[in-house]
Amino acid sequence: LALNPWDVVLCISGTIISCENAIVVVVIFYTPAFRAPMFLLIGSLATADLLAGLGLILHFAFVYFVPSEAVSLLTVGLLVTSFTASVSSLLTITIDRYLSLYNALTYYSERTVTRTYIMLILTWGASICYGLLPVMGWNCLKEPSACSVVRPLTKSHLIILSVSFLAVFAVMLQLYVQICRIVCRHAHQIAVQRHLLASSHYVTTRKGIATLAVILGTFASCWLPFAVYGLLGDYSYPALYTYVTLLPATYNSMLNPVIYAFRNQEIQKVLWAVCCGCFSSALPFRSRSPSDV
Repeated sequence: LALNPWDVVLCISGTIISCENAIVVVVIFYTPAFRAPMFLLIGSLATADLLAGLGLILHFAFVYFVPSEAVSLLTVGLLVTSFTASVSSLLTITIDRYLSLYNALTYYSERTVTRTYIMLILTWGASICYGLLPVMGWNCLKEPSACSVVRPLTKSHLIILSVSFLAVFAVMLQLYVQICRIVCRHAHQIAVQRHLLASSHYVTTRKGIATLAVILGTFASCWLPFAVYGLLGDYSYPALYTYVTLLPATYNSMLNPVIYAFRNQEIQKVLWAVCCGCFSSALPFRSRSPSDV
């Protein structure tokens, strides 16, 4: 089989994704202080992206070194599961951030921990079900005309995935708009109570809006092209279109650790401690509140 440069690029992307997210998973797993709901959700996102990176590497290896339809179904199922879990984890993080601001007084109760575990179970349960569909027989290996732009996924399967993405994006957009309103209102109240200048309130508000714009802009620019192409594309279209839209989607898993983990001050402290050779799982933390909006 002739080596496709696009497959090489996807394999390289998978390697970078795996290394980044492996660091996040190891830090959260081996640090007992990181057991708050916020870190559990970040860990879920990192685990999903780690599996996505490994799936890209395995897909490349099996296609060129162990070509097999059965193995192809397994690797595609792993990619569907991991990317679905990644997108779903982004939604759970958004919900957690919204509830931490909307119900600030009750956020630290046991109910929050229970809710977090329920969201994780639903996230991974749905993702595994999506990923098992090709393996359980919902594929187009015996009927090529039913294939989508991502073989061996059927057109109907990819449509469900694309519609699910668009629904997740719509919910995230609505929640972040509400978060932005709450943050602006809180910043204004603090400025009034402390008799701060209007410029201070403006700076805080602008920073919050800029952060939300980066989060939603990154998510949309990475996944929207592939979701739209999955709805409108046909199996007869050139494979180049699939690669051009799928590659940015993988970049989302590459950027997630930077946006959600490495920006967190508590995780930064542990990473700096590891780099300095003075790792301690009992490092003191400033707070256990959700990461910055």
